[in-house]
Amino acid sequence: MSRRLSVVMIAKNAADLLTECVSSVHWADEIILLDSGSTDNTVALAQSLGVKVYSHTDWQGYGPQRQRAQSYATGDYVLMIDTDERVTPELAQSLRQVLASPQPGAVYSIARQNYFLGRFMRHSGWYPDRVIRLYERERFQYNDNLVHESLDCQDAPVIELKGDLRHLTCRDFASFQQKQLAYATAWAQERHQKGKRVTLAGIFGHTLGAFVKTLVIRGGVLDGAQGWLLAMVNAQYTFNKYTELWALNRGYSASEKA
Repeated sequence: MSRRLSVVMIAKNAADLLTECVSSVHWADEIILLDSGSTDNTVALAQSLGVKVYSHTDWQGYGPQRQRAQSYATGDYVLMIDTDERVTPELAQSLRQVLASPQPGAVYSIARQNYFLGRFMRHSGWYPDRVIRLYERERFQYNDNLVHESLDCQDAPVIELKGDLRHLTCRDFASFQQKQLAYATAWAQERHQKGKRVTLAGIFGHTLGAFVKTLVIRGGVLDGAQGWLLAMVNAQYTFNKYTELWALNRGYSASEKA
């Protein structure tokens, strides 16, 4: 007997992305969307597409929000995706095969194709970029991380699925930069709350390391112009998060008071 699948996502102002995302998983037993206060027509559009929509505007971070979203699911298995991701036909077939004959206690990883300024990257650490997204609803859930959250799957066996999840990571550079800055701030706040500290030398060491790692070690140079640009973006993101942590350590950041 095939297991029931709940596709679960969190969203805010995602109307321009939602239709294609939902279309790629229309075959699931249910699709759950937890909205965090959209001001566009995300909610109405989702409802018109047959999605079960809930709202929770008390934002506590990405990990807690995914936990809340999962609490509304009723399927045996959860597929956690974002509105800027699309399930390819090959991946859909792999998912159906798992649901027909799952391995109890296992979790399943999916390769992501990440889009950056006109190109799906093949190197730069952005492919295959495996993420664990399919799992038993009653056995697993996401951790409490404010940002860069992940599934808390303990020592569960990880099975790699065939097929890709297409991720429209960066279609618009300005919007991508705003999101990256928000991630950097959340990352720094989380580390600061845990008592982590960083020196000036640490800031520049991590920044340079991010550039070299992306461009050279992870083969970003093979991704052409986008590879060079992504190396700079990763370095900038790293600089921002460690500088914000440095500022929080010394009481120089307004985000500490927010």
